[in-house]
Amino acid sequence: MYKSIFNISKMDCPSEENLIRMSLEGISSIISLKFNIDKRELIIIYEGEISKIQNRIHSLNLGESIIKTIEIEKDVLFEADNFNNESNKAKQRLALKLVLIINFAFFLIEITIGLFSNSMGLVADGLDMLADAFVYGMSLLVVGLSVISKKRVALFSGYIQIFLAIFGFIEVLRRFVFSDFVPDYKLMIIISILALIANVLSLFILKRLDSQEAHIKASVIFSSNDIIINMGVILAGVLVFVYNNLIPDLIIGGITFALVFYGAIRILKLGK
Repeated sequence: MYKSIFNISKMDCPSEENLIRMSLEGISSIISLKFNIDKRELIIIYEGEISKIQNRIHSLNLGESIIKTIEIEKDVLFEADNFNNESNKAKQRLALKLVLIINFAFFLIEITIGLFSNSMGLVADGLDMLADAFVYGMSLLVVGLSVISKKRVALFSGYIQIFLAIFGFIEVLRRFVFSDFVPDYKLMIIISILALIANVLSLFILKRLDSQEAHIKASVIFSSNDIIINMGVILAGVLVFVYNNLIPDLIIGGITFALVFYGAIRILKLGK
């Protein structure tokens, strides 16, 4: 049995960690994987040769190099990974289900109110909530799926988000050129405050897991980004009131659609 420490120079977010996990899945000789994104390190405990493992990692073009390899005794006890603990799996599933429900519910609310109030900021934030619901749904599906199935889920989710982002950009441009209807700033601010509360609750639920797993860390990142977007929509509502103009609403809508598009590109990397 051996322990190899890799430096992965391009591993700077949970997306790369998830890529590596999916790439190495199915190699029976691997005993455990431990990631340290801050140090860009991956520790692998395995039996037999390293060549197959190294080839899989090398195929991802993440700039890997082996720092050192040591031989260890088979009877050495290793600390169990949180994700392999059934109790923690159940907690993760429950937390992800809760945030999925919260995000999908606010997707429906923000889309409906956004169309009613003529606010692209609310519509964009609603679509972002839907994109996050896809991410949380993907995280729930991670356990027990084959590598091919995981990649298909990632590709489906990514393409849906790209479609929504492009549709949103087109609508923002259309309103910029042809519309002068000022959105209802009161509804913008009220609904965005409620969405902000929902995202803070989602972040609290995910943070309580205290998990280092890629899918949980990615979910925390998405919830944190949502809080920033909510504050942006609130600010846009205030500016709409002050200037009696739809431009602030279109700006925050365009920025949010850009974030949805960027998130989709990251997710598509998991499906390659």
